[in-house]
Amino acid sequence: MKLSGLSEFPHPSPRYEQYQTPPGLAARLLYHAFVKGDIQGKRVCDLGSGTGIFSIGAALLGAEDVVGVELDGEAIRVAKENAIRLEVGPRFIQGDLRDPGLPLLLGTFDTVVMNPPFGSQNAHADRPFLDTALGLAGVVYGIFNAGSRDFVASYIHGRACIDEAIGGTFSMKRTFFFHKRETQDIAVEILRLRRVES
Repeated sequence: MKLSGLSEFPHPSPRYEQYQTPPGLAARLLYHAFVKGDIQGKRVCDLGSGTGIFSIGAALLGAEDVVGVELDGEAIRVAKENAIRLEVGPRFIQGDLRDPGLPLLLGTFDTVVMNPPFGSQNAHADRPFLDTALGLAGVVYGIFNAGSRDFVASYIHGRACIDEAIGGTFSMKRTFFFHKRETQDIAVEILRLRRVES
């Protein structure tokens, strides 16, 4: 309920595939991570944090420290306003996941949560998210297009494994000029990735 009242992207960018994560889907990912012991009392990083839905949700569920990383400064401004409204204190950092120095700046985390781009505008846009996430934390939760599991498993082979997959629906509101429908439901999977320790 609390996540449903958050402000959304004021000027979403198709280049960055800035679609608002549906509150119900965000809550489902976060609650599952909470039940698995990956949120409460943990250091959580939200990659591509947008307007802060995962960061704020993790803070509401008792994360010890939450850092959201977002390229878009305007989205960070909205995320900070959303956090103030719900009286939680995640930190938001403007950063580019393609910057090799970013992981050193951020440090390490227990858990990463993310809704990476599906790659419909830029092929392989999810790869920097996967690479950065696995460098930051031993456990990663992400929302991926249904049918992406084999690609993700192949891409992370030797670094991590998929130990859970939960089906879901991403109800995408009409956001950009090329959208023909008011809403479109996209089948997705929430994947839990566990880093292979050497």
